[in-house]
Amino acid sequence: MSHLHESKDSLIARVRRIAGQVAAVERELTGDASCATVLHRVAAVRGAVNGLMDEIIADHLEAHVSRPGLTDAERAAGAEELLAVIRRYAK
Repeated sequence: MSHLHESKDSLIARVRRIAGQVAAVERELTGDASCATVLHRVAAVRGAVNGLMDEIIADHLEAHVSRPGLTDAERAAGAEELLAVIRRYAK
């Protein structure tokens, strides 16, 4: 994942914001917030996680699938890594 080093600071900032949103969900649940409020917060968390995933997928594609100079085997391995994640978690 060394290619993520370039965007590491922004990725960490996004993860910290997501952690804050998840903590807010917990506070709302323990504080008896309305289900509508909790649903909105969870939807925001889901959107933030999806955005993070999109950014990491794009970085992976650029570094391991479409980067000039990669061998066919390297491209195939990069595509297979991504496909494995999508198959496992996109359900």
